[in-house]
Amino acid sequence: MIRGVSIVSLVALLVLVLYVPSAHPPERFLDQLRSEHEAAVAFWGAEPAYRMLDRAMQMQSGAASASPIPTARDMPRSAGLNGAVSSEMASVNQRLFNNAYFRSVDALLMLASYRLSALLQWLPWLLPLALVAGIDGGLVRVIRAKEFLQHDPEMFAVWCSLLIISVCATVIACVVPVELHPATMAAAPITVALLLGRAVANFHRHA
Repeated sequence: MIRGVSIVSLVALLVLVLYVPSAHPPERFLDQLRSEHEAAVAFWGAEPAYRMLDRAMQMQSGAASASPIPTARDMPRSAGLNGAVSSEMASVNQRLFNNAYFRSVDALLMLASYRLSALLQWLPWLLPLALVAGIDGGLVRVIRAKEFLQHDPEMFAVWCSLLIISVCATVIACVVPVELHPATMAAAPITVALLLGRAVANFHRHA
């Protein structure tokens, strides 16, 4: 069951992430980012909101520097046949990647980086809840073992499946250009923590 849910969720996630840039122009993602930044300034205050934006810009620049695709100015310059091949490769690279779809992909990644930065802004507040949920699940499992109660592998599979779906839904929420309240990103770690605790409580170790 868990394997099937994982495969279906990942395939659906991949298809949606590849489809969204083709359905929206780059301006749509950038307008959404501006709108959410304005909402973050009103919700968090100017300094935390601009810190989130700076963190997102650093993520985006780091992803660009790690990309294996060279830009035209990065292509090696040499004379003769090698120079002609290099120029042609640079031209092919520009025609292949400098189009509306890949510009939308870049804008999508910028929006996703900003929402991930917003998620990181919530983590210091929510880590205690995650620890409590994990400890609670572990204690429930220990108590059941002491009382000689059987752990339920079916419920473990259900909770793990819901956990996988929640993680995939969080990734989708990071890339879909729809209006999200700044508090929305807090729901992801809360949900994951609670589901993880329930999964730990029902973990069944095969003999």
